[in-house]
Amino acid sequence: MTVQRKPIRSFVIRKGRMSDGQRRALTQLWDQYGLESSDGLIDLRAQFDKDQDVTIEIGFGMGDSLVQMAADEPGRNFIGIEVHRPGIGHLLREADARGLTNLKVYSEDSIEVLKHCIPDASIAGVQIFFPDPWPKKRHHKRRLIQGDFLDLILPRLRQGGMLHIATDWEPYAQWIREHLEQHAGYVSAKVPGRPKTKYESRGLALGHDVTDIAVRKA
Repeated sequence: MTVQRKPIRSFVIRKGRMSDGQRRALTQLWDQYGLESSDGLIDLRAQFDKDQDVTIEIGFGMGDSLVQMAADEPGRNFIGIEVHRPGIGHLLREADARGLTNLKVYSEDSIEVLKHCIPDASIAGVQIFFPDPWPKKRHHKRRLIQGDFLDLILPRLRQGGMLHIATDWEPYAQWIREHLEQHAGYVSAKVPGRPKTKYESRGLALGHDVTDIAVRKA
């Protein structure tokens, strides 16, 4: 008999309270902004009003910085991936209020989306801001940034496509650097600018140092 092991998740779905506005946004705006992993491999050109570079953000939290990036860069399309429903509802409401047409969302595990929905050599950038550092050693296997995950991202990036990661946990920053240095498919790149996230602002107020790491597909 074959025993199937449960996949190790890099996230825990928080049971945060959803406001009425967030709930309405999910109900009323999902058809406009939402993407479904059950639809399988997507045609990126068919998802947006304009055929332009696409950046994926994995784990956007409440989504304020992603909405700001989409508003600031109308010449780029964005896909956000998040499992926290209140955050998704908040992002949908803000995107609609700004009339954004260059932003789409998956409410899914990013690994499943990358595996089954994103075509090879189609993405200009992937950004991952403040993933859970899982600081205890016994939990390191739950960290998102692992060799297998970097293998999964690489073919989806087009030539020269960027992977941009930010963390405020120095041991995790070192972990990320070591995994990237061991991967021949990525080369160091200049860190691009980005809006501050709410999580980041709270951390800075507490004296946390933030490390941004950027690489490109070789």
